[in-house]
Amino acid sequence: MPNRVDALMSQIHALEHDLAAEISRQRSGFRFGLEHGRARFEEEARRRLEERRTHLLKYIFRAPVLYVLSAPVIYSLMLPFALVDLWVSLYQAICFRVYGIPQVPRGRYMIFDRTGLPYLNAIEKLNCAYCSYVNGVIAYVREVSARTEQYWCPIKHTRRLMGAHGRYAGFGDFGDGEAYHEALAAARLALRKADED
Repeated sequence: MPNRVDALMSQIHALEHDLAAEISRQRSGFRFGLEHGRARFEEEARRRLEERRTHLLKYIFRAPVLYVLSAPVIYSLMLPFALVDLWVSLYQAICFRVYGIPQVPRGRYMIFDRTGLPYLNAIEKLNCAYCSYVNGVIAYVREVSARTEQYWCPIKHTRRLMGAHGRYAGFGDFGDGEAYHEALAAARLALRKADED
């Protein structure tokens, strides 16, 4: 008989599926389709969207001074994020193979589709690409670290963990030393099986 945590996790997955379906349904009114994985707007829709684009010079000259001055601080994070991306990719390429942990497909986390929106100017597209990359790196690193934790230390904490990753609910209970080794083996098996699904 499934326990309450398993039942709640099933409900969460069902709600995530429903949410994705609802977002897709709402998106259908924007008159675009996917062609080779890229959004293609109908010609009339594209023309109307391009009319909404703010001219680049107007965008720059209307920007608050503090926004312009803070931009180098924001973009200075690109180097640390690129180094983390590279290092985590190297880490999983070596360590995950050694331990038999399924590789995290990096490409699933790097989505740069917003740069093709016709109503964005060049700076807005650059900003969207930056945000897509940084948030993609964070999601990618989170999944790599979640798989690492599931393999090495699948034990819940004593206190409520804010923003716990999706694998956390399946971890063993804190203080349950009797079931620890069985829970560890089960977590590792589940990790390998999840990749097969």
